[in-house]
Amino acid sequence: MQFFHDHILSVVLFTPVVGAALALFIPREKDNAHRVLGNVFGFAGLLVSLPLVWWFNPDAAGYQFQETFDWVPSIGARYSLGIDGISLLLVMLTTVLGAISILSSWSAIQLRRKEYYILFLLLQTGMLGVFMSLDFFLFYVFWEVMLVPMYFLIGVWGSDRRLYAAIKFFLYTLAGSVLMLLGILALYFNYAKGHGGVYTFDIPTLLGAAPQISDTARTWLFWAFFFAFAIKVPMFPFHTWLPDAHTEAPTAGSVILAGVLLKMGTYGFVRFSLPLLPADPAARHPIITIMVTLSIISIIYGALVCMMQKDMKKLIAYSSVSHLGFCTLGIFALTPHGLSGSILQQINHGISTGALFLIVGVLYERRHTRLIADFGGLSTPMPNFAAIYLIVSLSSLGMPALNGFVGEFTILRGVFEVNMAWAAWAVLGIILGAAYLLWLYQRVMFGSVTNPANEHLPDLNAREFVTLVPLVLLALWIGVYPKPFFRYLNLPVRQIVEKVDKTYYERTERAAKRMDVAPAPPHVTRPVADSPSASGAEKK
Repeated sequence: MQFFHDHILSVVLFTPVVGAALALFIPREKDNAHRVLGNVFGFAGLLVSLPLVWWFNPDAAGYQFQETFDWVPSIGARYSLGIDGISLLLVMLTTVLGAISILSSWSAIQLRRKEYYILFLLLQTGMLGVFMSLDFFLFYVFWEVMLVPMYFLIGVWGSDRRLYAAIKFFLYTLAGSVLMLLGILALYFNYAKGHGGVYTFDIPTLLGAAPQISDTARTWLFWAFFFAFAIKVPMFPFHTWLPDAHTEAPTAGSVILAGVLLKMGTYGFVRFSLPLLPADPAARHPIITIMVTLSIISIIYGALVCMMQKDMKKLIAYSSVSHLGFCTLGIFALTPHGLSGSILQQINHGISTGALFLIVGVLYERRHTRLIADFGGLSTPMPNFAAIYLIVSLSSLGMPALNGFVGEFTILRGVFEVNMAWAAWAVLGIILGAAYLLWLYQRVMFGSVTNPANEHLPDLNAREFVTLVPLVLLALWIGVYPKPFFRYLNLPVRQIVEKVDKTYYERTERAAKRMDVAPAPPHVTRPVADSPSASGAEKK
């Protein structure tokens, strides 16, 4: 048990690899054996990750469960793993969605099942490695390893234009990765130059030395990392690969692509880009302006394009551009509320949009079409499906008491502290989001059944319930009681804010004290120090 505790990250990381290795020894003809093995190891990956939730101490600063040993000592590369509260939430999202995605493939995948489950399990390891790595060399290996399984999942098991979508996904992501590699090497050689020829890829060490780099060099480093992360998110105008990849990928591929792979971009912004921001406000201001502008364009552009779509899957794909625009907006507001809300909204997006892709997959398995016009009145033959679809849609559009509301409200709270106009533009995206999601639901589920092919569609079966109900419960949990999630984020978010804005907490504390000593107007209750109005007092 002690070994498991000391090496839990490696166990979580390589459990899918063990499943993929065992699948190699099972003959290709035994399709059912491959389905069972893939689902067993998908669920096992989730099971071995659950102790992280109980063993992780949210009140302890720094990375936890660290494992480190020499890997390529000649260049200073080490096998180094560790997680903080941000990584923990993303790791758990990966294991949950991984298990659900594999289960959703039970009847959807009919060809080359052996290769499919092997690639999916390898993809799971690549994604987990990105969120666990504390060494830039190891991080880059996992970042690139993830590309290959996803390329084949789209290119082999996708729809009609699968090869075009797979190549486009691969080339876009690879182009960004090359620029990120240049940024990593620049940090690597710069550190060695200033520290007596000591070479290391250790992430905390290299980012900790970033303040010693000139603002000009940090600006160039920021943009080198920017392209890799902006393509992965994706931000406007680097988003054009996403609708094709989502639309052509199999259902499970779309779920994992939206739920986890896109978060690698936002994770990179939080973990690497923010510490590289120039210290000089004059050098930092244009960067923040560009990032916020691109985020707001993504929010509104993605929502408007959703209104024009005829394909359900493509509509949901463009909704990711809009929703993740909120996440990047919260990140570059550089406030605790903005950052916390952004990270929670990344989790929310994985839950809600992952569920929406599962819902489209349910319909596609029955009708083999994704066109909105081919449906209508499905609430009559599929009442259980209609109920779950409604909850998921409300979750995605930000209905109070569901997860999306908590994330979006917290982001807007953080953005409002900095600039009221930014928050106002973002609110427009929420309005448009409600419009396209409710309009889609109305066209698919309400009205009379005009197409005879829809009259006797079977409702959700037991397996489909098992894939969707956990996501609905998570949406309700975060919407009603998000405190445990924010508790994991408090310390790492505070550490990031203190790095990028050293005086932020001093300013808010002074503002809170002024609110305490100022006389309260008659019949008005004075706000307490940690209330939203108090923390924003200085800005007013």
